[in-house]
Amino acid sequence: MKLNDKVAFVTGAGQGMGQAIVRRFVAEGARVVAVDLNREALAESLADLGEKVLALACNVADSASVADAMGQVEARFGGLDIVVNNAGVGALDSFLDTPDESWARVINVNLGGTFLCAREGARLMVKGKRQGTIINLSSTAALTGEGPSHYCASKAAVMGLTRAIARELAPSGIRVNTLVPGPTNTPMMAGIPDEHMLALLKNVPLGRMCETDEIARVAVFLASEDASFMTGQNIAVNGGMAFI
Repeated sequence: MKLNDKVAFVTGAGQGMGQAIVRRFVAEGARVVAVDLNREALAESLADLGEKVLALACNVADSASVADAMGQVEARFGGLDIVVNNAGVGALDSFLDTPDESWARVINVNLGGTFLCAREGARLMVKGKRQGTIINLSSTAALTGEGPSHYCASKAAVMGLTRAIARELAPSGIRVNTLVPGPTNTPMMAGIPDEHMLALLKNVPLGRMCETDEIARVAVFLASEDASFMTGQNIAVNGGMAFI
């Protein structure tokens, strides 16, 4: 029970890596606030976990929505120990044909949402004098450039954000690290054309996609005391596709 009695806030928890992280955290003893845009669908997907999970609707790209969600965390649990910034979006736009709206949406959710949830979560940790941890989800696409420009840019920026806030929050005992998945078996990846997926997997030395629970197990490590002297780091889980 590596996360026994810890309170965790996990974004993008309705499916894929986010939901796998919620389930693994609960198995390790944490109380989890799971957030997504659609609370009803989220609550239904996690109903088997019972009162161990509090499902909340939250738009991570909206500061008022994030502040409200964090206020509910404080009211319910009295504080916060872990933030996992997993919520993210993608789009299959070529660079020359990327609409302004698509660029703004990807950047606002992937980077802006990470910033807002990390900031509000850290404020709550400092207020409660808890030496918490923040885990930001990036992507191997940020290292290879294999993907739409707005997606790669947003995920590369998450790594820079992690380094900056890791230094700033270290005196408060708050650790901040980036988890960098490779191609993972999620609903988002299901939308990639088959020919693109085959080309992508050819660049993975282990020869397969990652499973969501393989990401979740690393998230548990980063959130636990096993990683107590790690901050500002980018941890790649990508089957050898790229090195940091």
